[in-house]
Amino acid sequence: DVQLQASGGGLVQAGGPLRLSCAASGFTFDDYDIGWFRQAPRKGREAVSCISVRDITWYGDSLEGRFAISSDNAKNTVYLQMNSLKPEDTAVYYCAAGFCRRGSYYQYASDFSSWGQGTLVTVSS
Repeated sequence: DVQLQASGGGLVQAGGPLRLSCAASGFTFDDYDIGWFRQAPRKGREAVSCISVRDITWYGDSLEGRFAISSDNAKNTVYLQMNSLKPEDTAVYYCAAGFCRRGSYYQYASDFSSWGQGTLVTVSS
């Protein structure tokens, strides 16, 4: 039915780049905002980035401009480009379909009803 597939994770050295992909199927991709969340060991789920159906973007305040979200609506895919990765970026990254809150300090997991399985990003020092 409604499915999201996160991919692109892996092992990368500190300072390196990585691009994650979120492929959607089973629903009209243009009708939903897409968020990226991550969960690291000993931490709760953290909102990383969000992109609305109008391509308005949001980023978590700790990312210092290192991450960039983009979408390819023709491919029903959203990307997360991660640069200058740090060991503290190590986490399972999830994409989700739902609602991005514009002008908000937070994005809420409860606003997203469909979730991918997550992809593990490990950044070594």
